[in-house]
Amino acid sequence: MRVFAMIALLALAACTEATATAIDNRTFRVDGPGIPGGSDAPNRRTAARLCPSGYRVLDSVDRRNTPDNFSDQTGSTFTIWTIRCI
Repeated sequence: MRVFAMIALLALAACTEATATAIDNRTFRVDGPGIPGGSDAPNRRTAARLCPSGYRVLDSVDRRNTPDNFSDQTGSTFTIWTIRCI
């Protein structure tokens, strides 16, 4: 039972991980996962990993339901950040 619980926790953690795309050598786009109620914690964790010396948020977009507004995931909020490393 403990093994199953550990696998479930790891799978859940993987689902809530933000993804990052490099725009240039110090600027990144961070796409947060869909979270009911919204949260920018996955974005903060990913930004801190990309920029250990610190970062500045250049742009922030919150989208309701889906990141592209085409399909429907009721209740989820997706956050998209553009950051620059300091």
